[in-house]
Amino acid sequence: MAPMRIAVTGASGLIGSTLVRSLGADGHDVVRLVRRVPGGDDEVRWDPDGGTVDTAGLTGCEAIVHLAGAGIGDRRWTEARKKVLRDSRVRGTDTIARAAASLDTPPRLLLCGSAIGFYGDTGDSWVDEDSPAGDGFLADLVQQWEAAAAPARAAGIRTAHARTGLVVSGRGGAWGRLFPVFRAGLGGRMGSGRQYWSFIALHDEIAALRHIIDDDRLSGPVNLTAPEPLTNSQVTAAMGRALHRPTLAAVPAPVLRVALGEFAGDVLSSQRVRPRRLLDSGFAFAFPEIDQAIGAALEA
Repeated sequence: MAPMRIAVTGASGLIGSTLVRSLGADGHDVVRLVRRVPGGDDEVRWDPDGGTVDTAGLTGCEAIVHLAGAGIGDRRWTEARKKVLRDSRVRGTDTIARAAASLDTPPRLLLCGSAIGFYGDTGDSWVDEDSPAGDGFLADLVQQWEAAAAPARAAGIRTAHARTGLVVSGRGGAWGRLFPVFRAGLGGRMGSGRQYWSFIALHDEIAALRHIIDDDRLSGPVNLTAPEPLTNSQVTAAMGRALHRPTLAAVPAPVLRVALGEFAGDVLSSQRVRPRRLLDSGFAFAFPEIDQAIGAALEA
């Protein structure tokens, strides 16, 4: 794509920081939205809790990539934590969408982070972007999260939601916490192991986000997952092969529920997601297989 000015929220996270480096390496002018006092011309102040953005710093941006949000699996889901998870996404998205819509020359794209948690527990059934929302806290949260971008859509801004699966990376995120466990020889299936995990290599996650930025045909929900999800047991076996470690350990569902609380329900749920819109738009995955994705994470 031709060099452009792009604003990014959540630029300090795993996906955001990798995206910023990728865009910058290709000559794009990247502006990071921060909550502290800006430290340079490449930073813009925003306050999602207060609903404010220094919109002057967004002047000339052709795209805004909104990835900010509290970590889903970082803590137990108390009612207070659920409120933090909800507010950080819904308020943040509403704030950035209203700021984008208020600009004299709005960006041509608002690309918001989202999650395949939208679909709930799908069992063995395939789902894609046309499938209905599921049940549960995460499914409800994602619906509110995506709906909060309404001001941008109403202003005629192309608005897309990157429904991301489990990102395979050793540098952070949920998968980053798996690597030390498996390296220690303590890895194993979770629960029955029959639940589907829809994964995506970090490299492909970044490439897919950039593909959405560049392809004006893509708006609304876009699933960011590899074409062939695997069961937790299959993923466990792949991790063992890659790290040359046994995977005999298993974590029974009741133990997970004690350790993780309500979040265990999502760890044990099955999501067999097809990235139909990415594939239909011509996107090519570099690491579509789990062994490739794990190998890329180990080499990063």
